[in-house]
Amino acid sequence: MFSLTCVSQTQEGWEEAFRQWIDAEETESSAIENVYEELSEIADHPINLNQASREDLEKLPFLTVQQVEELLSYIHRFGGIRSSGELQMISSLDAERRHLLSYFIYIGEPAKKNNKLRFDSILYHSRHQLSATVKVPLYTRRGDRDGYLGARYRHSIRYQLTYHDRVKFGLTGAQDAGEPFFSNRNNWGYDHYSYYLQLKELGNIKNLCLGMYKVQLGKGLIINGGFYLGKLSSLQSMGRTSTTLKAHSSRSANDYLRGAAATIRLHRNWDITAFASYRSLDATLNKDSTARTLLTSSYHRTQTEMNKKNNTHETDLGGSIRWRKKSYYVNLNYLYTHLDRLLRPEKENAPYRRYIAEGNDFMNWSLDYGYTNSRFSLSGETALNKEGALATIHQCSFRLKCPMTLMLLHRYYDKRYTALHAQSFSEGSNVQNEHGIYAGFIWQPSSKWTLNGYVDYAHFTWKRYQVSMPSDAFDTMILMRFVLTDRWRIEGRYRFHLRQKDNSQKTYIVNQTEHLSRLRVSYDTPSGLSLQTQFDGISVSLEGKNKGWMISEQITYQWRWLQLYANATVFQTDNYASRLYLYERPLPYNFSSIMLYGKGIRYAFMTRTEIGKHLLMIVKFGVTNYFDRQKISSSWQEINGSSQTDIDIHLRITL
Repeated sequence: MFSLTCVSQTQEGWEEAFRQWIDAEETESSAIENVYEELSEIADHPINLNQASREDLEKLPFLTVQQVEELLSYIHRFGGIRSSGELQMISSLDAERRHLLSYFIYIGEPAKKNNKLRFDSILYHSRHQLSATVKVPLYTRRGDRDGYLGARYRHSIRYQLTYHDRVKFGLTGAQDAGEPFFSNRNNWGYDHYSYYLQLKELGNIKNLCLGMYKVQLGKGLIINGGFYLGKLSSLQSMGRTSTTLKAHSSRSANDYLRGAAATIRLHRNWDITAFASYRSLDATLNKDSTARTLLTSSYHRTQTEMNKKNNTHETDLGGSIRWRKKSYYVNLNYLYTHLDRLLRPEKENAPYRRYIAEGNDFMNWSLDYGYTNSRFSLSGETALNKEGALATIHQCSFRLKCPMTLMLLHRYYDKRYTALHAQSFSEGSNVQNEHGIYAGFIWQPSSKWTLNGYVDYAHFTWKRYQVSMPSDAFDTMILMRFVLTDRWRIEGRYRFHLRQKDNSQKTYIVNQTEHLSRLRVSYDTPSGLSLQTQFDGISVSLEGKNKGWMISEQITYQWRWLQLYANATVFQTDNYASRLYLYERPLPYNFSSIMLYGKGIRYAFMTRTEIGKHLLMIVKFGVTNYFDRQKISSSWQEINGSSQTDIDIHLRITL
């Protein structure tokens, strides 16, 4: 007998655990919001572990390649997992990952043979979810008075139908503050819509996506739809490689394709993935109507921004042929991209852009490959663009008999290599002009202690933004977690980051160094009350020294259908260079990381109420008060005052 009891817990519980995997600096990355939204969906629709495919488990960024292999092997060998306690039999799955995994899976019946999709089953047994979110600012920006085309409210609506893990259909409409609604060029209402249909296991069709979708091939050297998180998370997942298709349900107007994509099972060991896409882009144009810059902000608040909306179009064709047998795999990947406008970036006054992508047509090929067993994994990807420039990345990890795992990663990205959709492990902002080596470890000497750390060195052979000659970067972090008792937890981390930049006279390069530290103490009471105190410090040196600190207190209380959350933070930094980032409990599908600098206080209060089994309401009230200024921000975003207050409301109906 298999237990059908859902192992996953409340959605909010995983957020705090997942936050442990994200580095402080990496909260700037938009990829985090993409992964957060994906995990929010999985938490809402947990994976049946006994029916999970490799692609299903690879959606969980905290699982290493060895853990995915061991889970699949155990399920295949014993015909399924009958209770969550059996997860302790997976030797590579430590207690921390078992806890995090519990939010995203449940133990259900194994897959049944000849399990065909039937329209009547989908019609009567699907899960329907309709949600709406609005952000109400209790202040007026300069653009709200005389510059923006729309109201100052940010809002979105989202509908999704799911049938087990085999059918997903939905529509998302999103509007940023200041954008017109049912006016100007937004005659259909929202500024951005995302629509999608995803079907799985239709005979030999393993995965079919129609509408808007995302693609990841290999380690992301030719295309990666926002899956990469950063250095610390790469250590946690041990540089795992995956080929993934998924529906794009996000409110984000970037990093997606539009058209059709499918993965087809050719043979037991062979798969083929193919996709075709045609979509609109925003671009800043030159006087001759060529494109100077492809924009990713997706803002259409002013007439100038609106004039750039959808003024360029992109066609993408690509695919992958995959062979996998037991512990070995090889994938051959291809991507062709065509822009209907010539991409001609301005280079005369910016020498660092000499090798940036330009033209109408872009082609990339890559081969990714790997071997994995219970203790050792080796994987890599090597890519070429149409000019023959090379990008390559290789990673190996080894789990010792003692509770320690080691990881080494090497990458080389030629300065002439270009790929419009690439996103992979790097110190720089893109897959170009970088040669580096990374070493990391995870050590768990006991169930109470966990120690993580990494060292990364990168060299840039060509000029970069604000760096007029070849330069270097060095980055290292050490992170310690200690479980004092079942209720007390302590975490400490220290990071040192060195980057080289031009001096103020631009005559030579100097070292910019950052020292980041954090200490966090958490306590859970038997009554459902959780307390967390956190201290952050930063010191930045670049022809002078800037410092900053932040102290925050977080309180969470859970009682049946009601959850209360409060946070209070005091911060003081010398300037923007010594800014700090604060994580706050977000609304569903919205990752929340607030940048703070100067002197001030930030406080927030949130209530989450479940009304019966079908209705959820969340209200969040947040205030930032600055003590060192009378105006906040600049240009059209300027607020004439020292305080910024927002109210966020989220309603969700599930049937």
